[in-house]
Amino acid sequence: MGGIASLTLAVALGIFALAQVPAGRTRDIVRHDNVAIEVIQEGRGPLVVLLPSLGRDSEEFDPIAAQLATAGFRVVRPRPRGFGQSAGPMERITLHDFARDVAAVIRREKAGPAIIVGHAYGHLVARATATDFPDLVRAVVLLGASQKALDPEHRRLLRIAVDPLQPEAERLKYLQLIFFAPGNDARLWLTGFDPAVLQSQFAASDGTPQKEYWSAGTVPLLDLQGENDPTRPRSTARELATEFGASRVSVDVIPNASHALIVEQPALIAKAIVAYARRLPPP
Repeated sequence: MGGIASLTLAVALGIFALAQVPAGRTRDIVRHDNVAIEVIQEGRGPLVVLLPSLGRDSEEFDPIAAQLATAGFRVVRPRPRGFGQSAGPMERITLHDFARDVAAVIRREKAGPAIIVGHAYGHLVARATATDFPDLVRAVVLLGASQKALDPEHRRLLRIAVDPLQPEAERLKYLQLIFFAPGNDARLWLTGFDPAVLQSQFAASDGTPQKEYWSAGTVPLLDLQGENDPTRPRSTARELATEFGASRVSVDVIPNASHALIVEQPALIAKAIVAYARRLPPP
């Protein structure tokens, strides 16, 4: 009997121990209309959705997602149309279409409103989602959000930086200038841009008037800026707080980081998101 009792206790303790470990990383497909979105999922707790940068995949959030899950959050990452098993119309679409993809993923979770974290281009999709589906969004974290009136020259240089058909030396020069702080390795982004996704996302944002998404509805905002981000000069650091009010917009600056801050300073990004999420009122 003693052996059986010991085995029973060991099993019980094992189950308890497993309950304390964040759920393992899994993948699933969320479908709506004629769209399929592959989603990477991990962790348990309040819902956080991570949206990647222009032409890049949400797999890039791996280190940040792991830290958020360990900190007690349910982390889901929709892969943009064109990556992995995510598929849907890529032409004649707008940011509102991408927002519907995110909304479908949040609804599938059935876990209440989500904190949406959008990196660079992802912050446009996050804002559109909060505007179009306010009941599904608890707050928005803007990672590397550019100033409201972006310099057209920046857009020209960005297109060179992300184009795999351009000479590597030219690309590297502009990747360093636009995306990476001095001393950080811009070679990290010589790969990872998908041409078809880039084209689709450029067209979607160009086809959506800024006034239709910029406010992100009325949800709380964390404006998380790279200290060396040329798309967000220090003179514009309080731009959103001035426009929408300091009571709604929190501002934090990540040192030694630029526009690619999620790969430059992933630990600091995760720490800032966790601290902000824990300050929010309950959903």
